[in-house]
Amino acid sequence: MNSEQIKTLFRAEVLALSAYKVTDARGFIKLDAMENPFSWPEETKQQWLKSLTDCALNRYPDPEARQLCLTLRQNNGIADEHGLILGNGSDEIIQMLLMALPSGASVLAPDPSFVMYKQVSLSLGLNYLGVPLNSETFDLDLKAMLDAIALHNPSLVFLAYPNNPTGNLFEKEAVIEIIKACKGLVIVDEAYAPFANASFMGELGKFDNLLVMRTLSKLGLAGLRLGYLAGHPLIIQELNKIRLPYNINILTQATAEFALQHSDLFNAQTAILCSERSRVLSALEAMSRFCVYPSAANFILFRTHPDQANTLFEHLKKQGVLIKNMSPQGGLMKDCLRVTIGKPEENDAFLQAL
Repeated sequence: MNSEQIKTLFRAEVLALSAYKVTDARGFIKLDAMENPFSWPEETKQQWLKSLTDCALNRYPDPEARQLCLTLRQNNGIADEHGLILGNGSDEIIQMLLMALPSGASVLAPDPSFVMYKQVSLSLGLNYLGVPLNSETFDLDLKAMLDAIALHNPSLVFLAYPNNPTGNLFEKEAVIEIIKACKGLVIVDEAYAPFANASFMGELGKFDNLLVMRTLSKLGLAGLRLGYLAGHPLIIQELNKIRLPYNINILTQATAEFALQHSDLFNAQTAILCSERSRVLSALEAMSRFCVYPSAANFILFRTHPDQANTLFEHLKKQGVLIKNMSPQGGLMKDCLRVTIGKPEENDAFLQAL
């Protein structure tokens, strides 16, 4: 089969996309993907393995993951009156949300933001609109956002809180104005909630069009691929119609249930990462050749002098340190690099490599 034949099989929107690429991190100090770098104590690992022995791998998992949903509600203060749906990572939830929209619907998000909002929207033939952030501070340009909402009447707005890749928290009042102005759904993506000390989960009962999305990935369970979305039960009811059956496998359900009973472990790890974030931020700020941006997440974005980001990124790789080069994205990300906060010794290696 040749390329011309391929073009006749797939939609133009898919053919125009580039696949999401993940850099091979083997052999590197891995500071590029916003993962929790800590593993579990050996005793906890053994308890976890024991908890899996009764998993009936020959049976389909609970399609609604009822016990896990109950635990997530308890751990995150999600009231019973709110609907809750789980996804194979927040990526699947993003896909479900966008699949449910009418053909040609408009989707709006700040720019730059999480790449999968745009990637999935374009793959489904939706009208994706990116509204540039403030070029100096990466704050929301509230007027531009409200103007875009008035002009395009988006069916859905994504707001990452804190934002990826910039790391900052948008002003709460600005987010509320957007929720009030939008006739469609507003998804507040709280992937980095463990590091932010800020949330819209408590606002769910105030706005019918607000949904809050979270993931266990940044907490320290990226390998599980578990995300969840809370909001008005009638909205969740519709999304459940297109959720693939048994999308949360039995080992993920059992492992997440076990892990969430050990919140003290994750809280301790998060505290270390927040402390390290402050230390790395201060060290970067002391290097006069960088413009460093404040972060409420587990990563830091910084800008080099013009046309130095690519060279610095490659020099760090040669020293065995892998971070994320944002500069090829262009726009507001030109000359920017993003580093994930790792273990103290990994952060030391990164700073020494710089």
